[in-house]
Amino acid sequence: MPSIARKAAFAVTASLALLATACTGQSNSGATDDASKDTTINFWHAWSAPNEVKAVKDLVAGFEKAHPNIHVNIVGNMTDDKINQALRSGGDQAPDVISSFTTNNVGKFCSSGALVDLNPFFKKSGIDPETTFPKPMNEYTQFDGNRCAVPLLGDAYGLYYNKTAFEKAGITAPPKTWSEFEADAKKLTIPQGDSYKQLGFMPDYHGWESTTEHYFGQFSPTYFDKAGKSNVAKDPAFEKGFTLQKRLVDELGGFQKLEKFRATLGDEWGARHPFHTGQVAMQLDGEWRLGMALDTKPKFDIGVAPLPVPDDQADQYGKGYITGTIAGIAATSHQQNAAWELVKYMTTNTDAVVGFANGIHNVPSTLAALKSPKLKYDPRFKTFLDIAANPDSTTTPASINGGVYLVTIQQFGYDYESGKVTDLKAGLKKTAAQIDTDIAQAK
Repeated sequence: MPSIARKAAFAVTASLALLATACTGQSNSGATDDASKDTTINFWHAWSAPNEVKAVKDLVAGFEKAHPNIHVNIVGNMTDDKINQALRSGGDQAPDVISSFTTNNVGKFCSSGALVDLNPFFKKSGIDPETTFPKPMNEYTQFDGNRCAVPLLGDAYGLYYNKTAFEKAGITAPPKTWSEFEADAKKLTIPQGDSYKQLGFMPDYHGWESTTEHYFGQFSPTYFDKAGKSNVAKDPAFEKGFTLQKRLVDELGGFQKLEKFRATLGDEWGARHPFHTGQVAMQLDGEWRLGMALDTKPKFDIGVAPLPVPDDQADQYGKGYITGTIAGIAATSHQQNAAWELVKYMTTNTDAVVGFANGIHNVPSTLAALKSPKLKYDPRFKTFLDIAANPDSTTTPASINGGVYLVTIQQFGYDYESGKVTDLKAGLKKTAAQIDTDIAQAK
């Protein structure tokens, strides 16, 4: 599905402002309802494509069959802004259960009290999240000991490559380390005047999914220290990540030339995406790209592999960056036990998770579902299942002000790749200071 993380990854400002005023508190009164009695709950979600809407309806139908006394009123195509407004106001029409594509907002959801802590519900049900969900998904659904969200399908990022172009360039296998990737990207680049007939890889941070966190995920950085301060200027992983990307920019033609070429290329969600057309030979992207690319009937064979890792982490090849949809229970709900039954079914029932993953074409969000023989997928899709299950895979941590720190890091990336900032160490210190200031103000 086009976008879990992508649609809203950096569109956080408005929703964060709403959440800032959504300090509803987590009253226990909502968890006193009898889930065995006949009741109706409201479930708000963000999916909108026909196949997605059908998959949600099928998922809920399975739940209602298993719980005939709990009826679910489904409301789709709900943005985070609309969800946040409803969480703040409450009422009979407000959601009892929500799902959101914006994992970056988990810290805000948890700290504001907009969603209830699910730890007591998991404990009561005898479910251990740490053995149920992949490590990164388990991490991005909690903040400061508060597990206010639960994974509901996921996205895994890997490397797509043009196998036909690889063969023409004499490359026999996808790169496993960044040094191999650099060599391949240059070998696959075919100049054409002051532009390109074929570009090995579009490294620019504006290049669709080549964001800072997706690059850095392969370096396994620690974003914050134990005191909650930004680690951007201290953890060498960030300096290595920025250095790699800037070197790629320079080696593949320079920022201005790359940006000029990028302006001629198709958009991320259309049929003329440059990987589909063969204009770019390698693409950092999520599991959804395979189906989108195949739908355009490309004139080359598509290969899928994990993204490369730093040369000194070669033994961790196979890991990747993970994100995904989250689900939670509204603090304003007076039917939290019934709401939990729906959340538990959608997110921990193996057959339900597998069926939903098959319908949405995303990565399952439990370890058991990742291994289910009932999963239906192109053999190449297994790369993303393996990345999701890999214990070395990474995500970005929750923060009290949501994804603001990621926006700050990304902005520095734009300044550094373009040459606006040339002193990397000084720039990282300034970036860290800004992140710490923003978090202090949010507190």
